[in-house]
Amino acid sequence: MPSLFLLLVILQAMHSIEEYTGKLWDNFPPATFLTGLISNDLETGFLITNIGIFAVGMACWFLIVHRRSPLSQRIIWIWIIIELINGLVHPAWSLMQQSYTPGVITAPFLLITALLLIKATSSKLPS
Repeated sequence: MPSLFLLLVILQAMHSIEEYTGKLWDNFPPATFLTGLISNDLETGFLITNIGIFAVGMACWFLIVHRRSPLSQRIIWIWIIIELINGLVHPAWSLMQQSYTPGVITAPFLLITALLLIKATSSKLPS
């Protein structure tokens, strides 16, 4: 399970790179809003946010999940929920736009990995 979580964090980094190359902050109103809260320069706000997400993910893996801390399950479930949303919203947005939108290529990988984590986490729960 720790390796699946690490994979999810790495896939999120790849997803962020795809979003960066597609200038998500210019195309997706929620991203525009969030990055604007961080910096007046939306590109800088996007970079700070996504580097922060990656850093938090790696810290969660190294300090909590990898060490099988009692907090592991909660942290994993927070990431599962976020990545399920991410994995579903990007394809839905592309369908609505009827074209490519930044993040849609990597979103299915996030969705599949989150679903695998659900399966792995559920099998570890006490009966």
